[in-house]
Amino acid sequence: MPLKQGEVLGYDFNRMVVEFTMLDEGKVVPCAISTAALDDLEQNTSIKADGRVDQFVRLRTMVEERAEQKFAAGFVESGGRVVLRSGDFRG
Repeated sequence: MPLKQGEVLGYDFNRMVVEFTMLDEGKVVPCAISTAALDDLEQNTSIKADGRVDQFVRLRTMVEERAEQKFAAGFVESGGRVVLRSGDFRG
């Protein structure tokens, strides 16, 4: 069964990721995408920290589709977290 959209948790400045969740039959799957991956997707490196959540929202459909694919393929980190990086969007 495919993952469903969860919540946008916000930007973690220390880790330079936008954190969000997805739902697997009601169970929360923690997810994150690096700012480098967001910048690569949008081809824009001028986004400031306070614009990261808006950037994620603009790219949300594409990001969540890739998170679902990575989760389905079993590429889950410790704690059940799915982390997307630039390389996850190449090829």
